[in-house]
Amino acid sequence: MFKSVVIALLLAPFLAVSQEFTFGKLSFEDLHFDRNEIDSTANAVFLNEYGTTRFSFEPETGKMKLIHKYHARIKIFNKEGFSAANIIIPLHKNGTAYDEKERAYDIKASTFNQENGKLEETVMTNKAVFTEDKSKYQALTKFTLPNVKDNSIIEYEYTFESPYLFTFKSWDFQGEFPKLNSTYVAFIPGNYMYNVSLRGYLKLTDNKAEIAKDCLRIAGKDLDCSKLTYSLKNVPAFVEEDYMIAPSNYISAAHFELSEVVLFNGSSKKYTQNWKDVDRELSNNKEFGGQMKRKDVFKDIVPDLIQGENDDLAKAKVIFDYIKKQIKWNNYYGKYSETSVKEVIEKRSGNVADINFALISALSAANLDVEAVILSTRDNPIPNKLYPIMSDFNYVIAKLNIGAESYLLDATDPLLPFGLLPLRCINDQGRVIHLKKPSYWIDLTAGKKSLSTYSLIGEMNADGKITAKLTTYLNGYDALNKRKDIANSSSVDEYVDKLAERMVNIKIKNFKINYVDSVERALSEVYEIEFSAQSAENEYQHFNPFFINGVKKNPFKLNERNYPVDLGAASEERVTIKLILPEQYAVTERPKDLAIALPDKGGRYFLQTEIADRTLAVNQLLAFNKAIYSADEYHYLKEFYNQIIQAQKAEVLISKDK
Repeated sequence: MFKSVVIALLLAPFLAVSQEFTFGKLSFEDLHFDRNEIDSTANAVFLNEYGTTRFSFEPETGKMKLIHKYHARIKIFNKEGFSAANIIIPLHKNGTAYDEKERAYDIKASTFNQENGKLEETVMTNKAVFTEDKSKYQALTKFTLPNVKDNSIIEYEYTFESPYLFTFKSWDFQGEFPKLNSTYVAFIPGNYMYNVSLRGYLKLTDNKAEIAKDCLRIAGKDLDCSKLTYSLKNVPAFVEEDYMIAPSNYISAAHFELSEVVLFNGSSKKYTQNWKDVDRELSNNKEFGGQMKRKDVFKDIVPDLIQGENDDLAKAKVIFDYIKKQIKWNNYYGKYSETSVKEVIEKRSGNVADINFALISALSAANLDVEAVILSTRDNPIPNKLYPIMSDFNYVIAKLNIGAESYLLDATDPLLPFGLLPLRCINDQGRVIHLKKPSYWIDLTAGKKSLSTYSLIGEMNADGKITAKLTTYLNGYDALNKRKDIANSSSVDEYVDKLAERMVNIKIKNFKINYVDSVERALSEVYEIEFSAQSAENEYQHFNPFFINGVKKNPFKLNERNYPVDLGAASEERVTIKLILPEQYAVTERPKDLAIALPDKGGRYFLQTEIADRTLAVNQLLAFNKAIYSADEYHYLKEFYNQIIQAQKAEVLISKDK
């Protein structure tokens, strides 16, 4: 998927950077570009994209900064491509009183339209540019190009300044729209060494390193640079599809991480560490290891909680339930505590680390074997395995060890059962951190399979009216998602009212929902429903028996997918329908039986229809036995869904005996 290269950058000189294309100088090819040359379905195409990043030293402050210049020219074909004219530049900041932050400036943008045989330019004014705070650690500079129409060409450029040398400006070759050319040039002084990671499935058109003389002047000394050029031509758009983790894991891109700086006195400062260094730092860190050690906070709480519990697993479940209910998550991620375990218990609110360090401390107070696990959530890139990059990790959970069994725990959600992580945490591997032992990698998997069963038992009258009882049992993520739906309503009654609005042609007469708050048990729903089959001149009735979680569309539409299908967890769904038919009626048409399977026991679908003693029975099973399917298995999944959809188009036809 990606390859990593460690580059020890040599001293080299700085050449004045000239962009490959001049702003506003459109060619005949630009004006008359036919999207069929790259993608007939494209709503917009990057005609050219060019960027450079270099170091800049400020003698007045003695600080080094990164200066990034970006330039793009885009042709927009229709209104679906107008989004290409909405530009957002993310800016990071440290979120402290010492206001160190990134900024964007020298923004220039124009829209070009052909009007009556002439090329008209509409220049964007400075008033169109604004910056908003997204969070404590990020701001967004935004602007929208003016007068955008079908077949407009837009062009913009800006300069970006960053004080954060550790993360050299990365470059995405792929994006929402295809690109004819995407080129990135990096000028890096030879005393700065970066680990460079080239990700994605596309092979670079150009990848070269050259010497650039006198690229940077510091304290009267001229430094040389490595000039690194990366180019990719005829770049397809990256198409996001269902069941995938962060696109940044698969988009063709160049990423840089600072590993070492050689100082002028000959000494060096290393930034890339080994896990032994990280283990020691985390253990001694007040906001990490310091909070894992706070079992003293629970010395008067835990004994009362676990009183009468002789089993370690029972003790752990009681403590887990206590932390979930006592501390409310403030919806902030983090691998470091923002306050302390003591304050979190008192204030009953905190970020992910606050809550899960409290859980770890409480479990430790019960003399249970517990560790911390740092991880990257599904909306973040998968952590680098070659060397530790702490910025890769944005979340921390607990790992409880009882005998030969281990349990991954996150106490941020009161609706989570013991041993089931929220789906956001199921992302490749996490690093287990122990205060006294070396850290190690662990697979992040769903602790439970998602299981759903649906049973409809009813009777059909001669007029086509069907009365039935629908009973469901949900486990795992299916139960969690349903409990969240109920919790988002003001009451169970309101939830059922909303459900009834979505169930077209089905009337809910009575209902009962059990174990909404008992998250360790299966969620049970019982509905008394009424609906009618469609009739034709009283001679026959017909209805589609796949109205319970029927598969209406295929989630997999691409001709080819170069990244895995990640469902998050294995799942199994069973649907059973038993319907007593009216007297003097017989089934004349019914769905055909079907049994299909994915290769290597990856999953299966089973459909069977039976008729006996005026009772129609329709049984279904849909099972996915794996959480992750490789890109090579994609076409099997696609065809699997196609066959299910086709099978579920069939109806039951009931006619009068003659």
